[in-house]
Amino acid sequence: MSVSAWRVVVGSRNPVKLQAAQRGFERFFPGHAVAVEGVEVPSGVAEQPVGDAETRRGARQRALRAREAVPEAAFWVGLEGGVAWEGDDLFSFAWIAVLGADGRWGLARSGTFLLPPAVAALIREGLELGVADDRVFGAYDSKRKMGAVGLLTDGAIDRAALYEHALLLALIPFGSAWRRAGAYQV
Repeated sequence: MSVSAWRVVVGSRNPVKLQAAQRGFERFFPGHAVAVEGVEVPSGVAEQPVGDAETRRGARQRALRAREAVPEAAFWVGLEGGVAWEGDDLFSFAWIAVLGADGRWGLARSGTFLLPPAVAALIREGLELGVADDRVFGAYDSKRKMGAVGLLTDGAIDRAALYEHALLLALIPFGSAWRRAGAYQV
């Protein structure tokens, strides 16, 4: 890591989340050196968060706990995958929380997609999405690879890409356009 590189600490060691953070920060801040590292921290929510509020809380708590574990950084990031029921349909998504060294927050939710009934049934029984996916699709540790979205799109979009998109949106409060908009007087 160079002296001028921003240290970005992710509240997870999941390689998918680290890859999403690395690519997202590099795309949002082109030309700026970024050193992403993971630290295993608890989310403080259920293993399989249900609903927006619990999933968002898990992302924020991961970022806060990453800061507690590694206080010397430019940014701390929490990425939390969740599900939400709408009747008998189960949807998957993620919340991303970015905490800056100045105390500012960025938050964003990923795209949302419908899960197959077989996966939904296993989650209703109490399984976490990654475990349910592995059973239904005959995969192994899919949440650390392409995830449900990758399995369901035959790899057209994977979990890292889904998270990267939301991470870019969560970085908006740290960008130059946000600062310009803040200077605008009505």
